[in-house]
Amino acid sequence: MIAPLLWMFTTSVKDRMDVFALPPVWIPNPMHFGKYAEIWDKGPLLSGIKNSFIVAMTVTLVGTFTSSMAAFAFSKLRFPGKNKIFLLLIASLMIPYPSVMIPQFILFSQAGWVDTLLPLIVPGLFGNIVMIFFLRQYLASVPNALIEAAKIDGSSYAGIYSRIVFPLIRPAIAAQLILWFMAIWNDYLAPIIYLNSPEKQTLQLVIANYNATYAIQTDYPLIMAASVVALLPMLIVFLVFQKQIIESVAISGVKG
Repeated sequence: MIAPLLWMFTTSVKDRMDVFALPPVWIPNPMHFGKYAEIWDKGPLLSGIKNSFIVAMTVTLVGTFTSSMAAFAFSKLRFPGKNKIFLLLIASLMIPYPSVMIPQFILFSQAGWVDTLLPLIVPGLFGNIVMIFFLRQYLASVPNALIEAAKIDGSSYAGIYSRIVFPLIRPAIAAQLILWFMAIWNDYLAPIIYLNSPEKQTLQLVIANYNATYAIQTDYPLIMAASVVALLPMLIVFLVFQKQIIESVAISGVKG
């Protein structure tokens, strides 16, 4: 698992000819870090990082809030058709994305959203079905007596959510938020459908353009340097929050 990452980094500090050396050179001597300064002038890398950060932060923060409220409603509230609506949401996961890709593009095109970040942001603001399911299962372990006691004390549903439910499910929310952030940061399909202008492209599109442009020139050190920069935020997120990511596997089942 570490070998491809190590090869990516060492390639970024090699000369062009050392990339094709046989036997392979794992640790070049000397190392050349000039490509890390060069990548910022070879493409809109900084704007790609900014756009990816805007999309990922906006969607995960707002979408996590709406997902947690939906999970609370499906788990603890009583309203007509609750189970049927939830099953309908879960069933929508079976619909392959290519079947809705063209209608969705036409819809956003008619709204004038193509070549903007809105198609990447707006749908996620309404929540994530996987997160709703995950949090609903986690909320199954929260006693209903807590909710009923809060109602008797005169607390509103907003108060129950903010003072009781949210603190209890905060570890599960943290785990899901991190995983969702990583998925959005690494997303390539949606940005390539909706974004055209270089200044609007997300980081993954910028990296793909580096590959298409400079692979022909065999400038693989430059491509690998840009890839290392793209990887660093996700690597930092994983190293800092690996406890929550691993715990998400343990708490994803129904607790008895």
